Amino acid sequence: MKEPVVRVGILSEEQIRFVLGESYRIDGQPVSGEQSLVWKSGKILWNGELHDSLLFETDDKDATFTIRDVVIGVNFHWERKENQRFQGNLSFIVEGESVTAINIVAIEDYLSSVIASEMSSSASLALLEAHAVISRSWLLAQIERGKSPQAEAHKASFVETEDRHIRWYDREDHQNFDVCADDHCQRYQGVSRAFENIDRVKQAIAATRGQVLQYEGEICDARFSKCCGGIVEEFENCWEDVPVPYLVRLRDAERGEELPDLTQEQEAVAWIAARPEAFCNTRDPKILSQALNSYDQETQDFYRWKLRYSTQELSDLIQRRSGIDFGEILSLTPLKRGASGRIVELKITGSKKTKIIGKELEIRKILSESHLYSSAFYVEKEQDAFVLHGAGWGHGVGLCQIGAAVMGEKGYVYDSILLHYYPGAMIKKLY
Repeated sequence: MKEPVVRVGILSEEQIRFVLGESYRIDGQPVSGEQSLVWKSGKILWNGELHDSLLFETDDKDATFTIRDVVIGVNFHWERKENQRFQGNLSFIVEGESVTAINIVAIEDYLSSVIASEMSSSASLALLEAHAVISRSWLLAQIERGKSPQAEAHKASFVETEDRHIRWYDREDHQNFDVCADDHCQRYQGVSRAFENIDRVKQAIAATRGQVLQYEGEICDARFSKCCGGIVEEFENCWEDVPVPYLVRLRDAERGEELPDLTQEQEAVAWIAARPEAFCNTRDPKILSQALNSYDQETQDFYRWKLRYSTQELSDLIQRRSGIDFGEILSLTPLKRGASGRIVELKITGSKKTKIIGKELEIRKILSESHLYSSAFYVEKEQDAFVLHGAGWGHGVGLCQIGAAVMGEKGYVYDSILLHYYPGAMIKKLY
Protein backbone atom coordinates (compact mmCIF):
# COMPACT_ATOMS: atom_id res chain seq x y z
CA MET A 1 0.00 0.00 0.00
CA LYS A 2 1.31 3.45 -0.96
CA GLU A 3 1.37 6.18 1.70
CA PRO A 4 -2.02 7.95 1.44
CA VAL A 5 -2.56 11.69 1.21
CA VAL A 6 -5.17 13.47 3.30
CA ARG A 7 -7.31 16.54 2.55
CA VAL A 8 -7.57 18.68 5.69
CA GLY A 9 -10.03 21.56 5.94
CA ILE A 10 -8.16 24.39 7.68
CA LEU A 11 -10.77 27.18 7.84
CA SER A 12 -13.77 28.68 6.04
CA GLU A 13 -14.09 32.45 5.79
CA GLU A 14 -15.42 35.10 3.42
CA GLN A 15 -11.84 36.40 3.05
CA ILE A 16 -8.57 34.48 3.55
CA ARG A 17 -5.01 35.84 3.68
CA PHE A 18 -2.08 33.50 3.09
CA VAL A 19 1.63 33.47 2.20
CA LEU A 20 3.15 31.06 -0.34
CA GLY A 21 6.75 29.84 -0.32
CA GLU A 22 9.02 30.27 -3.33
CA SER A 23 8.38 26.91 -5.01
CA TYR A 24 4.58 27.10 -5.39
CA ARG A 25 2.82 27.29 -8.74
CA ILE A 26 -0.72 27.48 -10.11
CA ASP A 27 -1.58 26.12 -13.56
CA GLY A 28 2.16 25.67 -14.09
CA GLN A 29 2.98 29.31 -13.33
CA PRO A 30 5.11 30.26 -10.32
CA VAL A 31 3.46 32.27 -7.55
CA SER A 32 4.77 33.26 -4.12
CA GLY A 33 4.50 35.82 -1.31
CA GLU A 34 1.52 37.51 0.33
CA GLN A 35 -1.87 36.60 -1.16
CA SER A 36 -5.51 37.41 -0.45
CA LEU A 37 -8.76 36.06 -1.82
CA VAL A 38 -12.43 36.66 -1.12
CA TRP A 39 -15.79 35.00 -1.76
CA LYS A 40 -17.83 36.88 -4.35
CA SER A 41 -21.12 35.81 -5.92
CA GLY A 42 -20.46 32.11 -5.44
CA LYS A 43 -16.91 32.32 -6.82
CA ILE A 44 -13.38 32.97 -5.49
CA LEU A 45 -11.99 36.40 -6.36
CA TRP A 46 -8.17 36.21 -6.59
CA ASN A 47 -5.77 38.37 -8.57
CA GLY A 48 -8.68 40.32 -10.04
CA GLU A 49 -10.35 37.24 -11.56
CA LEU A 50 -13.20 34.93 -10.47
CA HIS A 51 -12.50 31.20 -10.04
CA ASP A 52 -14.56 28.11 -9.15
CA SER A 53 -11.57 26.70 -7.25
CA LEU A 54 -7.82 27.21 -6.88
CA LEU A 55 -4.92 24.77 -6.41
CA PHE A 56 -1.42 25.88 -5.42
CA GLU A 57 1.05 23.01 -5.89
CA THR A 58 4.69 22.26 -5.10
CA ASP A 59 7.10 19.38 -5.71
CA ASP A 60 9.34 20.48 -2.84
CA LYS A 61 8.62 18.30 0.20
CA ASP A 62 10.03 20.99 2.49
CA ALA A 63 8.04 23.88 0.98
CA THR A 64 5.58 25.62 3.29
CA PHE A 65 2.75 28.12 3.15
CA THR A 66 1.19 30.18 5.94
CA ILE A 67 -2.51 30.88 6.51
CA ARG A 68 -3.26 33.92 8.63
CA ASP A 69 -5.83 34.09 11.44
CA VAL A 70 -6.73 30.41 11.65
CA VAL A 71 -9.34 29.87 14.38
CA ILE A 72 -8.47 27.10 16.84
CA GLY A 73 -10.61 25.70 19.67
CA VAL A 74 -13.80 26.54 17.77
CA ASN A 75 -16.64 27.12 20.29
CA PHE A 76 -14.43 26.06 23.21
CA HIS A 77 -13.35 28.30 26.07
CA TRP A 78 -9.79 28.61 24.65
CA GLU A 79 -10.92 29.74 21.16
CA ARG A 80 -8.39 32.07 19.51
CA LYS A 81 -6.66 32.87 16.20
CA GLU A 82 -3.18 31.90 15.06
CA ASN A 83 -1.03 32.26 11.97
CA GLN A 84 -0.20 28.68 10.99
CA ARG A 85 2.37 27.23 8.59
CA PHE A 86 1.78 24.03 6.61
CA GLN A 87 3.54 21.65 4.22
CA GLY A 88 2.08 20.23 1.01
CA ASN A 89 -0.41 21.64 -1.50
CA LEU A 90 -3.10 24.24 -0.86
CA SER A 91 -6.57 24.17 -2.38
CA PHE A 92 -9.47 26.62 -2.10
CA ILE A 93 -13.10 25.75 -2.79
CA VAL A 94 -16.46 27.48 -2.33
CA GLU A 95 -18.76 26.21 0.41
CA GLY A 96 -21.95 28.21 0.83
CA GLU A 97 -20.99 31.88 1.21
CA SER A 98 -17.43 31.15 2.31
CA VAL A 99 -14.13 30.03 0.85
CA THR A 100 -12.61 26.92 2.43
CA ALA A 101 -8.84 26.37 2.56
CA ILE A 102 -7.77 22.73 2.24
CA ASN A 103 -4.27 21.38 2.86
CA ILE A 104 -3.42 18.32 0.76
CA VAL A 105 -0.59 16.53 2.56
CA ALA A 106 1.01 13.10 2.95
CA ILE A 107 -0.42 11.30 5.97
CA GLU A 108 2.91 10.90 7.81
CA ASP A 109 3.60 14.65 7.52
CA TYR A 110 0.05 15.30 8.72
CA LEU A 111 0.65 13.08 11.74
CA SER A 112 3.81 14.96 12.71
CA SER A 113 1.66 18.01 13.37
CA VAL A 114 -1.29 16.14 14.88
CA ILE A 115 0.60 14.46 17.69
CA ALA A 116 2.34 17.75 18.53
CA SER A 117 -0.94 19.70 18.33
CA GLU A 118 -2.95 17.24 20.43
CA MET A 119 -0.28 17.29 23.16
CA SER A 120 3.22 18.56 23.88
CA SER A 121 5.84 17.25 21.48
CA SER A 122 8.14 16.87 24.51
CA ALA A 123 5.92 14.03 25.84
CA SER A 124 7.37 10.59 26.48
CA LEU A 125 8.30 8.71 23.31
CA ALA A 126 5.83 5.93 24.23
CA LEU A 127 2.95 8.44 24.35
CA LEU A 128 3.95 10.06 21.04
CA GLU A 129 4.22 6.65 19.38
CA ALA A 130 0.87 5.49 20.76
CA HIS A 131 -0.80 8.67 19.57
CA ALA A 132 0.76 8.37 16.13
CA VAL A 133 -0.84 4.92 15.75
CA ILE A 134 -4.31 5.95 16.95
CA SER A 135 -4.33 9.19 14.94
CA ARG A 136 -3.33 7.28 11.80
CA SER A 137 -5.94 4.59 12.53
CA TRP A 138 -8.74 7.04 13.23
CA LEU A 139 -8.03 9.03 10.07
CA LEU A 140 -7.88 6.03 7.74
CA ALA A 141 -11.00 4.55 9.34
CA GLN A 142 -12.90 7.80 8.73
CA ILE A 143 -11.76 7.95 5.10
CA GLU A 144 -12.80 4.34 4.52
CA ARG A 145 -16.14 4.83 6.24
CA GLY A 146 -16.81 7.94 4.18
CA LYS A 147 -16.51 5.82 1.02
CA SER A 148 -18.93 3.12 2.21
CA PRO A 149 -22.54 2.88 0.97
CA GLN A 150 -23.67 3.30 4.60
CA ALA A 151 -21.76 6.59 5.04
CA GLU A 152 -24.91 8.72 5.33
CA ALA A 153 -26.16 6.60 8.23
CA HIS A 154 -23.04 7.38 10.28
CA LYS A 155 -23.19 11.18 10.11
CA ALA A 156 -25.63 12.22 12.80
CA SER A 157 -29.00 11.37 14.22
CA PHE A 158 -31.60 13.03 16.37
CA VAL A 159 -34.97 12.51 17.98
CA GLU A 160 -37.08 15.63 18.38
CA THR A 161 -40.48 15.44 20.05
CA GLU A 162 -42.38 17.65 22.46
CA ASP A 163 -40.61 16.11 25.44
CA ARG A 164 -37.36 14.68 23.99
CA HIS A 165 -34.32 16.19 22.24
CA ILE A 166 -31.71 13.46 21.63
CA ARG A 167 -28.86 14.15 19.21
CA TRP A 168 -25.40 12.84 18.45
CA TYR A 169 -22.84 14.25 16.05
CA ASP A 170 -20.09 12.68 13.96
CA ARG A 171 -18.86 13.56 10.45
CA GLU A 172 -21.85 15.53 9.22
CA ASP A 173 -19.85 18.72 8.56
CA HIS A 174 -17.23 17.44 6.14
CA GLN A 175 -18.40 16.59 2.64
CA ASN A 176 -15.57 18.11 0.59
CA PHE A 177 -12.48 17.05 2.55
CA ASP A 178 -11.45 14.17 4.78
CA VAL A 179 -11.09 15.84 8.19
CA CYS A 180 -11.01 19.31 9.71
CA ALA A 181 -8.03 20.77 11.58
CA ASP A 182 -9.75 21.39 14.93
CA ASP A 183 -11.05 19.43 17.94
CA HIS A 184 -14.12 18.24 15.99
CA CYS A 185 -11.70 15.77 14.31
CA GLN A 186 -8.03 15.92 15.32
CA ARG A 187 -6.03 19.03 16.15
CA TYR A 188 -3.76 19.85 13.21
CA GLN A 189 -2.01 23.17 13.64
CA GLY A 190 0.78 23.14 11.08
CA VAL A 191 4.46 22.32 11.03
CA SER A 192 5.48 24.96 13.59
CA ARG A 193 4.03 22.76 16.37
CA ALA A 194 6.04 19.73 15.34
CA PHE A 195 9.23 21.70 14.80
CA GLU A 196 9.42 22.62 18.50
CA ASN A 197 10.84 19.10 19.09
CA ILE A 198 11.17 17.90 15.53
CA ASP A 199 13.65 15.09 16.24
CA ARG A 200 11.39 13.45 18.86
CA VAL A 201 8.32 13.83 16.65
CA LYS A 202 10.10 12.35 13.63
CA GLN A 203 11.40 9.49 15.79
CA ALA A 204 7.87 8.62 16.96
CA ILE A 205 6.45 8.82 13.43
CA ALA A 206 9.28 6.79 11.92
CA ALA A 207 9.08 4.11 14.61
CA THR A 208 5.39 3.51 13.88
CA ARG A 209 5.29 4.36 10.16
CA GLY A 210 2.26 2.78 8.51
CA GLN A 211 1.09 1.10 11.72
CA VAL A 212 -2.62 1.01 12.56
CA LEU A 213 -4.90 -0.72 15.01
CA GLN A 214 -7.10 -3.40 13.48
CA TYR A 215 -9.99 -5.46 14.80
CA GLU A 216 -11.09 -8.52 12.79
CA GLY A 217 -9.30 -7.19 9.71
CA GLU A 218 -10.76 -3.67 9.78
CA ILE A 219 -8.94 -0.48 10.79
CA CYS A 220 -10.10 0.66 14.22
CA ASP A 221 -12.05 3.86 14.68
CA ALA A 222 -9.60 4.80 17.44
CA ARG A 223 -11.38 7.52 19.41
CA PHE A 224 -9.60 9.38 22.23
CA SER A 225 -10.26 12.13 24.78
CA LYS A 226 -8.32 14.24 27.27
CA CYS A 227 -9.37 12.54 30.52
CA CYS A 228 -11.79 9.65 31.01
CA GLY A 229 -12.22 10.39 34.73
CA GLY A 230 -11.17 6.89 35.81
CA ILE A 231 -13.40 4.67 33.64
CA VAL A 232 -13.43 4.63 29.84
CA GLU A 233 -16.83 5.19 28.22
CA GLU A 234 -18.56 2.97 25.61
CA PHE A 235 -18.91 4.16 22.01
CA GLU A 236 -22.69 3.79 21.80
CA ASN A 237 -23.30 6.18 24.69
CA CYS A 238 -21.77 9.06 22.75
CA TRP A 239 -22.54 8.32 19.10
CA GLU A 240 -24.51 5.79 17.06
CA ASP A 241 -26.37 3.10 19.04
CA VAL A 242 -24.02 0.38 17.80
CA PRO A 243 -21.58 -1.41 20.13
CA VAL A 244 -17.95 -1.26 19.00
CA PRO A 245 -16.08 -4.25 20.48
CA TYR A 246 -12.77 -2.43 21.10
CA LEU A 247 -14.38 0.82 22.44
CA VAL A 248 -15.75 -0.60 25.66
CA ARG A 249 -15.86 0.27 29.35
CA LEU A 250 -12.68 -0.42 31.28
CA ARG A 251 -10.94 0.81 34.39
CA ASP A 252 -8.12 3.25 33.65
CA ALA A 253 -5.81 1.45 36.05
CA GLU A 254 -3.75 -1.70 36.48
CA ARG A 255 -5.63 -4.88 35.62
CA GLY A 256 -7.60 -6.34 38.50
CA GLU A 257 -8.98 -3.03 39.77
CA GLU A 258 -12.69 -3.06 40.62
CA LEU A 259 -15.05 -1.89 37.87
CA PRO A 260 -18.12 -0.30 39.50
CA ASP A 261 -21.48 -0.07 37.74
CA LEU A 262 -21.74 3.66 37.11
CA THR A 263 -24.98 3.28 35.17
CA GLN A 264 -26.54 3.16 38.66
CA GLU A 265 -27.12 6.66 40.02
CA GLN A 266 -25.98 6.00 43.57
CA GLU A 267 -22.72 4.40 42.45
CA ALA A 268 -22.08 7.16 39.90
CA VAL A 269 -22.50 9.89 42.53
CA ALA A 270 -20.19 8.09 44.97
CA TRP A 271 -17.55 7.57 42.24
CA ILE A 272 -17.60 11.20 41.07
CA ALA A 273 -17.52 12.48 44.67
CA ALA A 274 -14.37 10.45 45.36
CA ARG A 275 -10.94 10.46 43.72
CA PRO A 276 -10.34 6.73 43.04
CA GLU A 277 -6.91 5.60 41.91
CA ALA A 278 -6.52 5.74 38.13
CA PHE A 279 -3.80 6.44 35.59
CA CYS A 280 -5.46 9.78 34.76
CA ASN A 281 -5.77 10.77 38.43
CA THR A 282 -2.74 13.06 38.51
CA ARG A 283 -1.92 16.65 39.32
CA ASP A 284 1.75 16.25 38.36
CA PRO A 285 2.52 19.38 36.27
CA LYS A 286 5.26 17.56 34.37
CA ILE A 287 2.87 14.85 33.20
CA LEU A 288 0.00 17.25 32.51
CA SER A 289 2.29 19.43 30.40
CA GLN A 290 3.03 16.35 28.23
CA ALA A 291 -0.63 15.63 27.47
CA LEU A 292 -1.82 19.24 27.36
CA ASN A 293 -0.78 22.25 25.32
CA SER A 294 -0.46 25.64 27.04
CA TYR A 295 -4.05 26.73 26.30
CA ASP A 296 -5.42 23.37 27.53
CA GLN A 297 -3.71 24.03 30.85
CA GLU A 298 -5.84 27.15 31.31
CA THR A 299 -8.26 24.59 32.73
CA GLN A 300 -6.98 23.63 36.18
CA ASP A 301 -8.98 20.49 36.99
CA PHE A 302 -9.34 17.46 34.74
CA TYR A 303 -9.91 14.37 36.86
CA ARG A 304 -12.48 16.07 39.12
CA TRP A 305 -14.03 19.52 38.77
CA LYS A 306 -16.81 21.70 40.17
CA LEU A 307 -18.96 24.36 38.52
CA ARG A 308 -21.52 26.62 40.21
CA TYR A 309 -24.40 28.46 38.51
CA SER A 310 -26.96 30.65 40.21
CA THR A 311 -30.50 29.61 39.30
CA GLN A 312 -30.86 32.72 37.16
CA GLU A 313 -27.55 32.12 35.39
CA LEU A 314 -28.46 28.52 34.65
CA SER A 315 -31.97 29.40 33.44
CA ASP A 316 -30.62 32.09 31.11
CA LEU A 317 -27.80 29.84 29.88
CA ILE A 318 -30.04 26.89 29.02
CA GLN A 319 -32.52 29.10 27.17
CA ARG A 320 -29.73 30.77 25.20
CA ARG A 321 -27.92 27.55 24.33
CA SER A 322 -30.97 25.35 23.63
CA GLY A 323 -33.35 27.92 22.19
CA ILE A 324 -36.03 26.55 24.53
CA ASP A 325 -37.73 28.66 27.19
CA PHE A 326 -37.84 26.35 30.21
CA GLY A 327 -38.63 29.26 32.52
CA GLU A 328 -36.86 29.05 35.86
CA ILE A 329 -34.85 25.83 36.08
CA LEU A 330 -36.15 23.71 38.96
CA SER A 331 -34.07 20.54 38.60
CA LEU A 332 -31.56 18.61 36.48
CA THR A 333 -32.22 14.87 36.74
CA PRO A 334 -30.01 12.16 35.16
CA LEU A 335 -32.22 9.49 33.55
CA LYS A 336 -29.55 7.39 31.86
CA ARG A 337 -25.81 7.14 32.48
CA GLY A 338 -23.08 5.39 30.53
CA ALA A 339 -20.34 3.11 31.79
CA SER A 340 -18.14 6.02 32.93
CA GLY A 341 -20.96 7.82 34.73
CA ARG A 342 -21.42 10.21 31.80
CA ILE A 343 -25.05 11.26 31.48
CA VAL A 344 -26.62 10.07 28.23
CA GLU A 345 -30.11 11.45 28.96
CA LEU A 346 -30.81 14.41 31.26
CA LYS A 347 -34.27 15.64 32.27
CA ILE A 348 -34.40 19.42 32.55
CA THR A 349 -37.41 20.57 34.57
CA GLY A 350 -38.40 24.22 34.42
CA SER A 351 -41.34 26.31 35.56
CA LYS A 352 -42.62 26.47 31.96
CA LYS A 353 -41.37 23.27 30.33
CA THR A 354 -39.79 19.88 30.97
CA LYS A 355 -37.68 18.09 28.36
CA ILE A 356 -35.20 15.21 28.11
CA ILE A 357 -31.85 16.14 26.51
CA GLY A 358 -29.13 13.84 25.11
CA LYS A 359 -26.61 12.52 24.13
CA GLU A 360 -23.49 13.52 26.05
CA LEU A 361 -22.20 16.25 23.72
CA GLU A 362 -25.62 17.88 23.46
CA ILE A 363 -25.80 17.97 27.27
CA ARG A 364 -22.34 19.56 27.43
CA LYS A 365 -23.29 22.17 24.83
CA ILE A 366 -26.49 23.21 26.60
CA LEU A 367 -24.90 23.49 30.06
CA SER A 368 -21.95 25.70 29.08
CA GLU A 369 -21.10 28.75 26.98
CA SER A 370 -18.73 26.47 25.03
CA HIS A 371 -18.63 22.79 26.06
CA LEU A 372 -18.95 21.50 29.60
CA TYR A 373 -15.84 19.50 30.53
CA SER A 374 -17.84 16.26 30.46
CA SER A 375 -21.35 14.95 31.11
CA ALA A 376 -20.11 12.82 34.04
CA PHE A 377 -21.50 14.95 36.85
CA TYR A 378 -24.03 15.00 39.66
CA VAL A 379 -26.01 18.04 40.78
CA GLU A 380 -26.08 19.56 44.24
CA LYS A 381 -29.00 21.98 44.65
CA GLU A 382 -28.38 24.96 46.90
CA GLN A 383 -30.97 27.54 47.91
CA ASP A 384 -30.53 29.64 44.79
CA ALA A 385 -27.85 27.77 42.88
CA PHE A 386 -26.92 24.54 41.12
CA VAL A 387 -23.48 23.03 41.76
CA LEU A 388 -22.21 20.51 39.20
CA HIS A 389 -19.61 18.07 40.55
CA GLY A 390 -17.91 16.40 37.61
CA ALA A 391 -15.33 13.89 36.40
CA GLY A 392 -13.10 13.89 33.35
CA TRP A 393 -12.75 16.04 30.25
CA GLY A 394 -14.25 15.03 26.91
CA HIS A 395 -16.35 12.07 25.82
CA GLY A 396 -14.10 9.53 27.55
CA VAL A 397 -14.13 6.92 24.76
CA GLY A 398 -10.94 5.08 23.76
CA LEU A 399 -7.49 6.31 24.75
CA CYS A 400 -7.37 8.70 27.72
CA GLN A 401 -4.56 11.13 26.88
CA ILE A 402 -3.69 12.04 30.48
CA GLY A 403 -3.89 8.39 31.51
CA ALA A 404 -1.65 7.41 28.59
CA ALA A 405 0.84 10.12 29.59
CA VAL A 406 1.02 8.63 33.08
CA MET A 407 1.49 5.15 31.62
CA GLY A 408 4.37 6.43 29.51
CA GLU A 409 6.04 7.92 32.60
CA LYS A 410 5.59 4.61 34.42
CA GLY A 411 7.58 2.82 31.71
CA TYR A 412 4.80 1.27 29.61
CA VAL A 413 5.75 0.94 25.94
CA TYR A 414 3.43 2.20 23.21
CA ASP A 415 1.88 -1.14 22.26
CA SER A 416 1.00 -1.86 25.91
CA ILE A 417 -0.67 1.56 26.14
CA LEU A 418 -2.67 0.89 22.97
CA LEU A 419 -3.84 -2.58 23.98
CA HIS A 420 -4.89 -1.27 27.39
CA TYR A 421 -7.31 1.23 25.83
CA TYR A 422 -8.40 -0.83 22.80
CA PRO A 423 -8.84 -4.39 24.12
CA GLY A 424 -8.89 -7.08 21.44
CA ALA A 425 -7.27 -4.86 18.79
CA MET A 426 -4.05 -5.74 16.95
CA ILE A 427 -1.25 -3.52 15.62
CA LYS A 428 -0.60 -4.01 11.89
CA LYS A 429 1.74 -2.27 9.42
CA LEU A 430 -0.08 -1.17 6.23
CA TYR A 431 2.83 0.41 4.32
